[in-house]
Amino acid sequence: METKPPLPPFTLETAKAKVQAAEDAWNTREPDRVALAYTPDSQWRNRSEFLSGREEIARFLRRKWDKELDYRLKKELWSFTDHRISVRFEYEWHDEAGQWYRSYGNEQWEFAANGLMQRREASINDVLIQEADRKFR
Repeated sequence: METKPPLPPFTLETAKAKVQAAEDAWNTREPDRVALAYTPDSQWRNRSEFLSGREEIARFLRRKWDKELDYRLKKELWSFTDHRISVRFEYEWHDEAGQWYRSYGNEQWEFAANGLMQRREASINDVLIQEADRKFR
């Protein structure tokens, strides 16, 4: 059986480790690698898109990172329970025209017993920024 430690039930230490692992993986901008953290039938809501399964997730991430250039993400644990984690995040990116953005959001994660994420709910807002105002380099 596939596993992705740390496994639920989460402690403060393991919840923080799970959040850091997600941040590290997403910053690789490798869709197929990132998608392996999710169950094969994982359910997502990302902004107004609804996705189901690793293949859709990987396709979504390819499309995302083709648009969001030089993407750099920071995540922070907000709260947790035995098998759920809530995260606040912000990331910066620019489009093909060179316009920079900072995107702010919250995610709710639900995990299967094997440590793979079975559900992700993300709400995200984008703010135009100047390159000189970037926080993450």
